[in-house]
Amino acid sequence: EVRYRGTVLPSVSYKVTDAGVARTFQNIRLFQHMTALENVQVGSHTRTKSGLGSAIARTSNFKREEKGSVDKARELLQFVGLTRAGGTLARNLPYGDQRRLEIARALASDPGLLLLDEPTAGMNERETTDARDLVFAIRDRGLAVVVIEHDMRFIFSLCSRVAVLVQGQKLVEGSPVEVQRDERVVAAYLGEPTDADESDEEVLEVLAAEERARTAEPTPDHDREATP
Repeated sequence: EVRYRGTVLPSVSYKVTDAGVARTFQNIRLFQHMTALENVQVGSHTRTKSGLGSAIARTSNFKREEKGSVDKARELLQFVGLTRAGGTLARNLPYGDQRRLEIARALASDPGLLLLDEPTAGMNERETTDARDLVFAIRDRGLAVVVIEHDMRFIFSLCSRVAVLVQGQKLVEGSPVEVQRDERVVAAYLGEPTDADESDEEVLEVLAAEERARTAEPTPDHDREATP
């Protein structure tokens, strides 16, 4: 069982959202044929009380909640840096902006805990830096944020507490510095060191080199002749 604030979370996903937990996905799951504004409004649906009858009759309470939903969606789009994208279909947004839109939609449910699954997957270095800054801004709003990520450099620059999992089991937990220096982490992700006296600095250099190789863009083929 999973507990949040002392309460066992239900197994039904929408009830988990009701309990104050929101999430994004590794693979973007937006409503591609809806605008950015409409996507964020969907996120606030769990906090509205008007039913289908009120929507059909356009009652005063429904109109009030609808206006509140629109205002909140616009505020969140501004918060994530998509102020001018409200009327744009989600499918027409750049990849990095779609990631931001997913986060805005999750925030629309007023969570106390935000779960981010691989938030920098497919991003370039600039987009990754922007994503880190956005997570810091979310934290400053008073939310707890849990990030699942394979980009170690991103995690070590972002998190105050890091847990390393190996085959579904927690291997170690601690501060970024403690985790980087833990021999079990190095062995699990890079293999056993050949030199038992290898320094911490050398280990970090290996980690950094692996990260650079993973994120490096393909080198253009300068030998290919351009056709008119």
